Amino acid sequence: MTDVPRKIPRLGWAVAFIAATILVGITWVQLKGTKPSGAEKMPVIAAVPDFSFKNQTGGTVSLQDLKGQVWVADFVFTRCGGPCPLMSNRMAELQAAVEKAGGGVRLISVTVDPDFDTPEVLAKYGAQFGANPDVWWLLTGEKTKVDDFVVKGMLQPLARDGEGVPSHSQRFVVVDGEGRLRSYYDLNEEELIPKLLMDIGALMRESEQKPKPVENEKPHS
Repeated sequence: MTDVPRKIPRLGWAVAFIAATILVGITWVQLKGTKPSGAEKMPVIAAVPDFSFKNQTGGTVSLQDLKGQVWVADFVFTRCGGPCPLMSNRMAELQAAVEKAGGGVRLISVTVDPDFDTPEVLAKYGAQFGANPDVWWLLTGEKTKVDDFVVKGMLQPLARDGEGVPSHSQRFVVVDGEGRLRSYYDLNEEELIPKLLMDIGALMRESEQKPKPVENEKPHS
C-alpha cells in the first residue's frame, strides 16, 4: 500500500491553477447567461438510486440532500498511488469555478476504499486539496453499499486485486437535480473542466426552463 499522496505546492502548478481558475470562471459566468436551445438537451442515462453515506465532517448524506442541485461525482481513495491525486486536483479546479460563480452545484468524491477511508481520513485528504465541505463532499460507507452504488448506481467499473487494492473508474459523472445521470468524462478528456461547466450550465438552464406546477383554479361562484 502506498501512503496518502501529498499536496503538490509547486510554483508551476500554482500558476497553472490560477490561470485555469480564471478561464473556467469566465466560462461559467458566460454559460449561465446564455439562452438554451432544443438541440442542447442532454440525454438521460439512468436514475441514481438512493444511498446513505457519511461525509468528511461525519454528517449523513443521502440522495435527498442533493435534490434540486446539479452535482458532479468522481471515485478515489486516499492511499491511491495512481490517478486519484490528479482527479482531486481537477475537482479542486472545479470547486474554485463554481464558488466563483456563486455556488448552487455540489461536488462528490466517493471513496472506493471505505474500510480504510473513515470520515476523519477523508477530512485530512480533502484538506490537502482545499475541499470546502459546503461545496465538496468526500463520502464513505459500508463497503458492499459503496460497491453497489459505484457499479449499479453510477454505472462505473470497480474491481480489486488479490490484496484488496481498488481499480476504479477515472470518470467524472454529471448528475442533474432530479438525480439522473446525464453525462460523464474521463480524467484525460481534453478541456475537461470547461466541458463539465458547459454540462452544468446546460442542466441548470434546463431546470429553469421546466414549467412550474399550476395551482388548481378555484371554481367561479
